[in-house]
Parts: sequence; C-alpha cells; structure tokens
Amino acid sequence: MTTWRLFANLAEAADTREVQVPAGPGDTFRDALDQLLEAHPDLADLILDEDGDIHDHIRVLRNDSNPFVSDDGFETVLEEGDELALFPPVSGGCLASASDE
Repeated sequence: MTTWRLFANLAEAADTREVQVPAGPGDTFRDALDQLLEAHPDLADLILDEDGDIHDHIRVLRNDSNPFVSDDGFETVLEEGDELALFPPVSGGCLASASDE
C-alpha cells in the first residue's frame, strides 16, 4: 500500500487529506497516480494538464523529494512505505510596511 497526502483544494476535492492506494514495491509512481485518480476522478483536472503531465504549478513529493527531479518521474519505482504528496500553489501573507512597524 502507498499513502497519498493531499493538501488545500486537492484535499477538498477528494474530501480527505489522505488516500491509501494498492500500489506497492515494484509498482511505479504512474501506477499510484492512476489508482489515486481512479478513486478520486475529480482530482484529474486539478493535477494533470491536457497532455496527461503534472501541471507545472502542482508540487509532487515522494518521501520529501521530487521524483521528477531526483528520480525517474512517472517511471519511478515505489518502495515499501513510500509516502507521496501533492501540493497546489500556496500563497498569501503580506510584508509589513514601514508605517506598520
């Protein structure tokens, strides 16, 4: 089993912050993503672009590193206990102006 962690609007769309999928050791990141989207099809448009790639603004982590930078992207082979996470863009807050100090 592999755990997906979802944040912000992705968690809202799935109505949960955590999803277990059957993908395990020897399966790929793509397998786990397909299983996530099969369980929660409303996430597809939020995560994937028209070519089936991860939207540029979505951050993906596998055990705290980006599989598209440090591993083999969609073909990254999963290991026992892997935790996958999807983050939408995050913004907010403001800087205090000189007059606020």
